[in-house]
Amino acid sequence: MASKPDVYEILGVSKEASQDEIKSAYRKLAKKYHPDANSNGEASADKFKEATMAYEILSDPQKRATYDRYGFDAFDPSKAGNGYGGFGFEDLSGFGDLFDILFGSSRTGGNRRPSGPQKGADREMRIEITLEDAVYGTKRNIEITRSEKCAKCDGSGVGEGGKVDTCSRCQGTGQHRTVQSTPFGRFESVKPCPSCRGEGKTIDKPCPECKGTGKAKAVRNINVTIPAGIEHGSRLRIQGEGEAGTRGGPAGDLYVGVLVKAHPRYKRDGVHLYFEQKIDFAQAALGAQMTIKLLDSSEYELQIPEGTQPGDMITIKGKGVPYLGSSRSGDLHVLITVTIPRKLNKHQREILQQFHGEPNTEDDKDGRRGFFDKFRRDATG
Repeated sequence: MASKPDVYEILGVSKEASQDEIKSAYRKLAKKYHPDANSNGEASADKFKEATMAYEILSDPQKRATYDRYGFDAFDPSKAGNGYGGFGFEDLSGFGDLFDILFGSSRTGGNRRPSGPQKGADREMRIEITLEDAVYGTKRNIEITRSEKCAKCDGSGVGEGGKVDTCSRCQGTGQHRTVQSTPFGRFESVKPCPSCRGEGKTIDKPCPECKGTGKAKAVRNINVTIPAGIEHGSRLRIQGEGEAGTRGGPAGDLYVGVLVKAHPRYKRDGVHLYFEQKIDFAQAALGAQMTIKLLDSSEYELQIPEGTQPGDMITIKGKGVPYLGSSRSGDLHVLITVTIPRKLNKHQREILQQFHGEPNTEDDKDGRRGFFDKFRRDATG
């Protein structure tokens, strides 16, 4: 028998673990690695078998005691005559069915496929939009490849001149039943019939286009409406644009994840927009009116108050982001930054030196106003 890791290590429990701890550890591993719930192929199947083997040893007090004393040799059939038990755990193919028993599926119907109409699988994709599109809304045309009802056979899977018969192997039940004998008793397994894939019916002449599946791949263009005010990371559900259903069932849905690209000048915070506007020292001191471009490229006359300080925020009501499904909008906040000249000419220096000596406090309104009048006169004269 090939060497195996310690069964306690396989389940991730200590040698003093209780039966509840052992059972809980096995449940987690079985759910993680069971082949019917995992697409990782043989690697997951091997992990599941290994965990099942460890659980079957540790869940039985007698086998656990035997393992603690002799190790895996006690379960090697080739050593059954050497004083060991020889339980024979090398072939674990039958333990996959224990998953259904341990986790609540019935022995007779745990793997049975529903025979009625089934909704198709959902699809998901992502699109990237600009901040302008997110704020004001837009429409996008996206291309998707999906399975649809085969046009040649109208989804029946039957080719021209063909017919549908009851499956001779499962007699129309869609199930294949097997009984396996293990060291722990007989276990009954019910799986989809391999001849009819659980359908309970067979087709003597399958449709050549869809090979009897009733589905065919198709490329479709779908119009997506992006609502105004949508946020980065939102998902849009488009009903009935997913994969085709089976046995006359409805199509699945398409989920479109929306990613919003960063804007070079505007920033968003919920329903509010933020924009940085640079002004010079004179505009900050004297006040100014300037034309700025809003996010939608329209122009807005921004009034800079006299005595504006670096870091002041000017709020423009209703020029932010619309509330989803509402006519209301947030605000646009304009952050003022004042640029300081690195070099001054003689006249500019004289004006600033004069400013330095003038009274300019909140308590001396007349002095402040007098300086601004002089500054304005000197700057323009």
